[in-house]
Amino acid sequence: MDDHGRSFSSNQPILYVLDTNVLIHDPNALLNFEEHHVAIPMTVLEELDKLKSGHHSVAAECRQAIRLIDKTLGDASPEDVELGVPIQRGKSGPKGLLSILMSKRAEPNIILPEHLNDNIIINQLIDLHAREPKLPVVLVTKDINMRLKARACGIAAEDYSTDQLVDDVSLLPNGYHNMDGSFWDRVKNVETRQDHGRTWHQVQLIDNLPAVHINEFIIDEQGFVGWIKEIEEDRLLILDLHQEPLLHQEAWGLKPRDIYQSLALYALLDPDIHLVNLSGAAGSGKTILALAAAIEQTMVSKRYRRIIATRSVQGLDQEIGFLPGTEAEKMEPWLGAITDNLEALHMDDENTHGSVDYILSKVPLQFKSLNYIRGRSFQQSLILIDECQNLTPHQMKTIITRAGAGSKVVCLGNLAQIDTPYLSATSSGLTYLTERFKDFPNGVHITLQGVPRSILAEYAESHL
Repeated sequence: MDDHGRSFSSNQPILYVLDTNVLIHDPNALLNFEEHHVAIPMTVLEELDKLKSGHHSVAAECRQAIRLIDKTLGDASPEDVELGVPIQRGKSGPKGLLSILMSKRAEPNIILPEHLNDNIIINQLIDLHAREPKLPVVLVTKDINMRLKARACGIAAEDYSTDQLVDDVSLLPNGYHNMDGSFWDRVKNVETRQDHGRTWHQVQLIDNLPAVHINEFIIDEQGFVGWIKEIEEDRLLILDLHQEPLLHQEAWGLKPRDIYQSLALYALLDPDIHLVNLSGAAGSGKTILALAAAIEQTMVSKRYRRIIATRSVQGLDQEIGFLPGTEAEKMEPWLGAITDNLEALHMDDENTHGSVDYILSKVPLQFKSLNYIRGRSFQQSLILIDECQNLTPHQMKTIITRAGAGSKVVCLGNLAQIDTPYLSATSSGLTYLTERFKDFPNGVHITLQGVPRSILAEYAESHL
């Protein structure tokens, strides 16, 4: 019996039937089933054909999936396509079969009404199971309701999770470890040294310390804040940050409200940190911290030449072309969070609107569409990527690889606010980034706590 409770023989290959949304989510999905067989229903091919036209991202994924199916089938005869064509896997040779699934009988087993494509696919599988009851068949779809309907009809169904690095987002690192009492009560051996005004501690790893990653923080109840800078087999090298200076940091007039915002601001202002990943609930301060640090480092310290702001927007690919104005003007409605936080930073000024206009005219702040980022390289730039939870892992890679020499990438997102039907919390690009970069020596991830926006927002976050 496998993880999904199936009792299929380990020697018998399983026939995995892929839904359209799986191929849109991952166009190379058919290559990820090892020695098992893969079937594409004719209905799925028709849906891919309808969605392949246009310039939006879904169309591009459809075209890629169609090309891979065509490449795999090659010059195979209709009989071979029906039975299954070996899937070539590079140097390892062919493994598994790819076939096109069609109804075989004039009067198939129609249990569900066929006004929906999902029902047509399920009916095909019911018919297939009736003809070959010993053949293990599994429907793979990201549509929860379709999985429920399939199981109700006696067909095994599961989510596509091959590309998921974690099964539960609660397993993702927070970027820090809160410890009861004093951290030093858990340590046996420590070597402390002073270097250029900084205090370093080398402590021996023991069982009562949590599993840690590089650039994570340790916070105890006695006010100690340590930054893990090196991890050896049995030792940790910790930089003592001291809580008071952290809480009194300032960037463009903004001061952190709690220790977690302090850690985020410290990482944002550190020139040796090239990637900062901030997640947290709505109103936890992600955008305003990143914006304040960005303006501080472009206007005051002159560390970066410009700020590039972008975000994932549903429908952007189709709608941006119909909005009036330049690229920046087209993107402005979608990047209202940036201008809102600019106003918040200058709320106490005599003329808030005038201050914002002045900053926008003086700060080299550029609003960019994701459409126009591919292929570019940004030198000495601070790249702000908002709403990262709506990006796919592939899109996330595309943007981050645009960072040129002397650039810094700041990713902001909230996994509880995913707006695309093709992503979940576990398959989001934000989750992918957090898990993949947890051991990156020049990256920091912080999960911000609390909702400092208002009492109302805090209540809504926990009760709605």
